[in-house]
Amino acid sequence: MSVTEGQCLWTPSKDFVADSNMTALINWLDQQGIVSCENYTQLWQWSVSAPELFWAAMWQYFEVVSDAPYSQVMSSREMKAGVKWFEGSQVNFAEHILRHKGSHPAISAMSESKSLSVLSWDELSAHVRRVATSLRSMGICAGDRVSAVLPNCPETVIAMLASISIGAVWSNAAPEFGTQAILDRLGQVRPKLVFFCDGYEFNGSRFDRVEILSELLGELPSVEQVVRVDVLGNCGPFTHKIDVLNWLDLVSIDDPGEDGFKFSRVDSDHPLWFVFSSGTTGLPKAIAHSHIGVLIEMLKFMSLHMNLKSGDNSFFYTTTGWVMFNLLVGMMLTGAGVILYDGSPVYPTTDTLWRLADESDATHFGASPTYVQLMESNHVVPKEHFALDRLSTVLVGGSPSMPSTFDWFYQNVKSDMWVTSQSGGTEIASAFVAATPTQPVYAAEIQARALGMSVKAFDDQRVEVIDQVGELICDVPFPSMPLYFLNDADGERYTASYFEEIPGVWRHGDFIKINERGGCYIYGRSDATLNRYGVRIGTAEIYRTVESIAGISDSLIVCIETENGGFYMPLFVSLTEGSQISDEMRSEIKSSLKSQCSPRHVPDEIIVAPDIPYTLTGKKLEVPVRKLLKGADVVSVASPGSMKNPESLSFYVEFSKRSGLKTA
Repeated sequence: MSVTEGQCLWTPSKDFVADSNMTALINWLDQQGIVSCENYTQLWQWSVSAPELFWAAMWQYFEVVSDAPYSQVMSSREMKAGVKWFEGSQVNFAEHILRHKGSHPAISAMSESKSLSVLSWDELSAHVRRVATSLRSMGICAGDRVSAVLPNCPETVIAMLASISIGAVWSNAAPEFGTQAILDRLGQVRPKLVFFCDGYEFNGSRFDRVEILSELLGELPSVEQVVRVDVLGNCGPFTHKIDVLNWLDLVSIDDPGEDGFKFSRVDSDHPLWFVFSSGTTGLPKAIAHSHIGVLIEMLKFMSLHMNLKSGDNSFFYTTTGWVMFNLLVGMMLTGAGVILYDGSPVYPTTDTLWRLADESDATHFGASPTYVQLMESNHVVPKEHFALDRLSTVLVGGSPSMPSTFDWFYQNVKSDMWVTSQSGGTEIASAFVAATPTQPVYAAEIQARALGMSVKAFDDQRVEVIDQVGELICDVPFPSMPLYFLNDADGERYTASYFEEIPGVWRHGDFIKINERGGCYIYGRSDATLNRYGVRIGTAEIYRTVESIAGISDSLIVCIETENGGFYMPLFVSLTEGSQISDEMRSEIKSSLKSQCSPRHVPDEIIVAPDIPYTLTGKKLEVPVRKLLKGADVVSVASPGSMKNPESLSFYVEFSKRSGLKTA
């Protein structure tokens, strides 16, 4: 039987609810005399109506370590750029991760060519202390910028925590990025030191990056020192005049020990890292977050919404070029270990990630809806081959989910499991809407608005609506808002991105529906809105319907205003191997959209495309394709270095020329 949106798929047992971190918080708040809440809804309402009390409680509950007390929790309740948090405090993000100790796993790692290895908490701490001490001896100080072009491996986590522990400002770029994409990021940061790898592996192939990274050094005059991490192990030297240290030089010094190492606790407005927007056009935004902002937000999110505990092992497939890598490291704040995988998720076999989850005793497994589609098309049924004894939680993220996405896990992995989802963004290093272990799971529904996030759906008149699709806004400040964007001295770009269109609230750029019980549905980017005859349509609901049809592997839809005041809405579909478009398939697409969505969702034309264009972080390029069809030049709408498959745009360029569209 097909699963419908909002259908109840799982209800937590009384023991699951009682043992959850969310219940522990509710009990603690009551015991402390702070607030009494009977359920999550009451807790959320209190968190957004009394934000000063809520975030102060988070500081106390998670025992944040600071050199000095804070003078106030937040400087203003007005939603705008520049709100200050916990002024006067001095903290270090890495210190709060490394206060966890013991012999249980902190990092479990596997790659295409290396079997599973495990680094304990004590071993991780010793490695971080050695690298941090080496960096200090090399002249790296608090406020200096340190970047990395490294894959998803333990060395990257160690380098990141070591840099942060001495107050340096961290940033990553993935080694699979094109040269220009790396330069677009690190060129803005202007790092003093860079960790470079010799290459990376993917899908059974080895990619030597020494020559490309040597050339890149010539474009980064700020770089004074380079540390080389050998991933492939048999590549030539970097051919640049800068002296290059080997990773082994940094980790081979004596461990100063806990007593001999001091974390650099920094002011509340000290930047922690730079993370980057997808940058489909022009330079990606280089977004600075603070130590205290990300620390307090991630303590809340990872413990309460992810229900992570000491001794858990959490996996999410990601690359180092996506904020999900930063979030994965943030999961360690709870004392949970993280599981890293470097390579293709389907090499050498389509069930590789499930084998990793089984071997590493994963308790939490993260995947995207696209990955689930891949599993379905390859008939992968993990429960038939893997015990997955400790697996209790699945996090579906990266793009909106279909009801069938949730149901796949229950049918193919475990029937008794918490399948969760969330939605947020790089710019907040967290999620606006998230999961809670105290409530049931409904198909395709994100369980709740996250604590401390005053999220609402606004209609065109900027009035809050329930059970209607509207613009996702947040009207109360939260700690992990960006400090600033690089090269945006007056804050103009920051303000324009989130506060300009609807003053007084954060406009995130997503469509959302919030139902009566507080459940949330994300319907895609509002800047890719299909506005047809005055009715706004979110693209995600179309993709959910279309991509559930046999033979269709992917899709993209845009809506274009024509010169006569009408609309042209083409749907591009990619087919699975061996499938062909037919009149019957076209009819099925149209009838499914009409019955499951509305007659306004039915496209004017269905076109088979060889590929759907994506950013490196997995976002469909709806807006660039729309601009192409309106006649824009390809150079002005998309940066090839920021795309996963830049060659895919050539089809849409040719289609635009052939169609002869006359747009408004």
